[in-house]
Amino acid sequence: MSKITRIKLNNLTAFAQLEQSFSSGVNVLIGANGTGKTHLLKTLYAACAITVGEDIDRGFGLKFVSVFRPYEGRVGRLSRRQSTSVTTRIAITREGGSKLTAEFSNHTLKTEDIRVNGETGWKKESLESAYIPVKEMLAHAPGFLATASKREIAFEEVYLDIIKRAFLPKLLGPTDNKRTRLLTALQKAIEGKVIAKGEYFFLKNQQGDLEFTLLAEGMRKLALIWLLIQNGTLLAGSVLFWDEPEANLNPSLMGEAVEVILELQRLGVQVFLSTHNYVLLKEFDLRKKEPDKIRYVSLFRDDSGAVISRSGESYHDVDPNAIAQTFADLYQRDISRAFKDGAK
Repeated sequence: MSKITRIKLNNLTAFAQLEQSFSSGVNVLIGANGTGKTHLLKTLYAACAITVGEDIDRGFGLKFVSVFRPYEGRVGRLSRRQSTSVTTRIAITREGGSKLTAEFSNHTLKTEDIRVNGETGWKKESLESAYIPVKEMLAHAPGFLATASKREIAFEEVYLDIIKRAFLPKLLGPTDNKRTRLLTALQKAIEGKVIAKGEYFFLKNQQGDLEFTLLAEGMRKLALIWLLIQNGTLLAGSVLFWDEPEANLNPSLMGEAVEVILELQRLGVQVFLSTHNYVLLKEFDLRKKEPDKIRYVSLFRDDSGAVISRSGESYHDVDPNAIAQTFADLYQRDISRAFKDGAK
């Protein structure tokens, strides 16, 4: 399965012009709030989602709008806001040169008016994927899919999709050594295994079967990764999108989360994640091994207010690094206070 190699954006949300290449391993997006990290993840995910499952019969335009859910479905609201008319263009490229493009303007109202090219060739090769949003959803799974199938609900489609993927049954056949190692490491971190009873998820451990509503949200996210590995969603050639893995995760578990992400990359999974957390970012820097492929992408605003990017293969190449700068400032303030207290 060919992986995503590049994206080019013109006038999409906060982006005026952006052209960014990606690693076939882990891609870490950093930047201040409002610099488009989640928008980038969702755009790439929509392109992957239409190559498999029930979404293969839907066009990129419909999936793109469904994962963003602009007001009244008006796709033009996803164009970069300016005082004049603008044309929004999206181009995503995979290994081998396959390219998917889409174009609309800030005046475009209907999904069917998005001009999409390259979709037939793009769908010839599947890209299994999963998008883990900031909000954990497994505790809310009971009745959620049934309600969504009958009612209009104000949830982006990424929330529906991740519940559907979690409900997939265990993959048939023996579990290879690499997946076994990953599952074992996760079981140690979450202190049990995940089981489903109807639409309810439980953590099975020495205490019995604990419903997910009783578990810490960060623990549920690690449990979700366990499910996605076990049911074959995350295999070699698949793509994982993870928006802020650190959300509600105890810092003591961030090392385990990073190790799992690196192991997924070693298994052949391409990973895109966004983060605001220094500990998580530094864990990647410290745990990376020689063969591991990591690209750090820094998103920031230029003098005009448009978001642009810089990237590097090393943590030390990231400039600007809003996370490290904030941490350094905090450390300096702490040192300054200690000197002042010591001088009294």
